[in-house]
Amino acid sequence: MLDLQEIRKDFPMLNKKTMQNKPLIYLDNSATTLKPQCVIDAVVDYYENYSANAHRGDYDLSYQVDQKYSAARKAVADFIGARKEEIIYTSGATAGLNMVAIGFGMCYLQPGDVILTSEAEHASNLLPWQRCAMQTGASLEYIPLLPNGRLDMQAYQKMLKSGRVRIVALAQVTNVLGYLLPMEEICALAHAYGAYVVVDGAQSVPHIPVDVKAMDCDFLAFSAHKMCGPTGIGILYGKKELLEQMQPIYLGGDSNARYDRNGNMILKDIPYRFESGTQPIEAIFGLHAAIQYLTAKNLARLHEYECELHQYAVEEMQKMDHIILYNADNDTGIITFNVKNVFAQDAASFFNAQGIAVRSGQHCSKLLEQQLGCMATIRASLYFYTTKEEIDTFLDACRRASMETCLDIFF
Repeated sequence: MLDLQEIRKDFPMLNKKTMQNKPLIYLDNSATTLKPQCVIDAVVDYYENYSANAHRGDYDLSYQVDQKYSAARKAVADFIGARKEEIIYTSGATAGLNMVAIGFGMCYLQPGDVILTSEAEHASNLLPWQRCAMQTGASLEYIPLLPNGRLDMQAYQKMLKSGRVRIVALAQVTNVLGYLLPMEEICALAHAYGAYVVVDGAQSVPHIPVDVKAMDCDFLAFSAHKMCGPTGIGILYGKKELLEQMQPIYLGGDSNARYDRNGNMILKDIPYRFESGTQPIEAIFGLHAAIQYLTAKNLARLHEYECELHQYAVEEMQKMDHIILYNADNDTGIITFNVKNVFAQDAASFFNAQGIAVRSGQHCSKLLEQQLGCMATIRASLYFYTTKEEIDTFLDACRRASMETCLDIFF
């Protein structure tokens, strides 16, 4: 059983009061998570005790940074079941997905090829592939969604049978509806028809154990800031043989072995050829600390707790006639809803007045409007430091939310 009282002591932000002088109830964890003290300490440790660059100096401090830089990469690899050389430091999931679309997709795809995705995707795993299709002559097709928003697996398999699908780009957990896709099955089917699979792991890696070898995905991208780590650092995993074929989209220091004035260039081995320039070293230290923290807490158990909390919340919300729930049966801690007759942003402002941080809008998934039947929704996203008492306060606010109460805060 989780010791929530002890866990919450690790997060300084949970001691903060809101501008309304209320205890902060933070339910926007799908956007970014709070940071435990050990991650903050790791970032500060770099600035206070190292501050040197990696792979640049022939002196002790630089060597020590090199060792920690490398140890963090090994920790990431172990965390997702990969090999160390298959781990590339990026600025976040968005950067990683763009790197694959540009450096692999644009070199690999040809006119007539097909990229498969879905309308539930985050913009970061959709827009790069739209551009890739336009520039290569490939076509982008959308796997249909079932009425509840889950991926239609029968339609997916039928689309693969065309023989023209070369890339499948999907989120393992969708960021609006929070559904967990059967990625092992998706990858096995794609490979059976000669397609590669690119996985957006931004909402999955922070919450569930992910093993890229068991999943057999070809690429996976995720961000540290959604898993208790710092902003500005993310990871792109790719199978070694595919990374060898991929072109870096940036060139500069630390990615090349040598070059001459005539443009002849020899790139370093993977993963270094993809890491031009100085990386956010303090964030890499923080990512390492975040992985150690989550591993010590047992990620599977943390996810189980989030699902229990989610189930409790949605069962209560289903009793409220004025609340519209869009994903009561999902597999994660994402609750997407609206208050009847209230614009999502107005309702979010009402929750904010109660000290509750939720997100409203389209959540960077602008193609879901027709599926949901509305332009915008409210998203409350839980994490393992969320308590039942906080959910009770949130539920009380849901009960009181109405056109009158939501508008009252503006007047």
